[in-house]
Amino acid sequence: MIDSGNLKGAPRALGHIRVLDLSRVLAGPWCSQNLADLGADVIKIERPGCGDDTRAWGPPYAKDADGKDTGEAAYYLSANRGKRSVTVDIASSEGQALIRELAREADVVLENYKVGQLKRYGLDYASLKAVKPDLVYCSITGFGQDGPYAHRAGYDFLIQGMGGLMSVTGERDELPGGGPQKAGVALTDLMTGMYATIAVLAALTHRDRTGEGQYIDMALLDTQVAMLANVGSNYLTSGKAPKRWGNAHANIVPYQTFACSDGHIIVAAGNDGQYQKFVEAGGRPELAADPRFATNPQRVANRDVLVPLLAEMVATRSRNEWIAMLEAVGVPCGPINDVGEVFANEQVRARGMAVELAHPSAGKVTLVRSPMKMSSTPATSDKAPPLLGQHTDEVLRDVLKRSGDEIAALRARGVV
Repeated sequence: MIDSGNLKGAPRALGHIRVLDLSRVLAGPWCSQNLADLGADVIKIERPGCGDDTRAWGPPYAKDADGKDTGEAAYYLSANRGKRSVTVDIASSEGQALIRELAREADVVLENYKVGQLKRYGLDYASLKAVKPDLVYCSITGFGQDGPYAHRAGYDFLIQGMGGLMSVTGERDELPGGGPQKAGVALTDLMTGMYATIAVLAALTHRDRTGEGQYIDMALLDTQVAMLANVGSNYLTSGKAPKRWGNAHANIVPYQTFACSDGHIIVAAGNDGQYQKFVEAGGRPELAADPRFATNPQRVANRDVLVPLLAEMVATRSRNEWIAMLEAVGVPCGPINDVGEVFANEQVRARGMAVELAHPSAGKVTLVRSPMKMSSTPATSDKAPPLLGQHTDEVLRDVLKRSGDEIAALRARGVV
């Protein structure tokens, strides 16, 4: 675990950038959290009274000093560190005016409303570009701003199915437990947030060179199709739709899980030499000499014969024995850890992937830090995810220069 105190005062790569974040749930907040980790001032706009939907997506919730639940769900905490929370009723004309003022003071606007919804409020790209010509404006939706599905709601689970991920995830149909399966985390949301981050940074670089802002149209479905990677390329090359392989690999054998005497391991023999070392370590060198298994294409063609033989071999030893033997001869392998084992892992601990941050209601929270390690500009925030509306007065006072009386009047009218 790393100490957040070591991060305070360090220079940040995006310390000169302000982001107005109108997004909620996961894809948009994941993008803005990346930007906050890199040092951007992220102002998160939330609905008065309830805020981001994920604040209520518990249990579990962060605990206070007495061990009681706070109102901060772990889901919300995972995607909102480093931000400032401001509550604004954007359905009101006064609230819309405040958002336009904040946009004028921002470099980036990020939103994930339904197509056309913000235009009704005068908060679409065209409207905000009029007050901030060099604005970078990123919209995240399920299906994008155009096309026959543009007005549909798109959620991660649906897009994993529609975008092909579930068709290649899960056990083979002919085996027990076969069938489509979603990923255990919301991969499409997360990857859309990552692509959005890249697009925003590219647009800021373009703006800095040319003075020109631009509009970014990010869609979950587009992202999922792009994420098919080699699986999509296999189809476009062969014309054959790939199938599910469970924990096996369509193009490499053996590249899968095996049951040991006391658990499971992953063996990823990416070439013929590694395969030979694998079977020699297991006392079955004849499986390397057999012409049916000598090369990877032959092993792929004969996997249904080979894999049961390998499974029988692996089952004779414990997980730790196999890992020690295979590491000694340079065959990629590893255990299947649960999440508790992940955070107890000596490499994860050495890399400081858990960070403890001070929190106003929980006292402290432990979160996963950004995996970006940069030598000069630390890339993880030292600020815990904010309470709902925690920074409303601060932002209105410091960014929009509102007086205490003006802020009190806005609050009395329910605008903030």
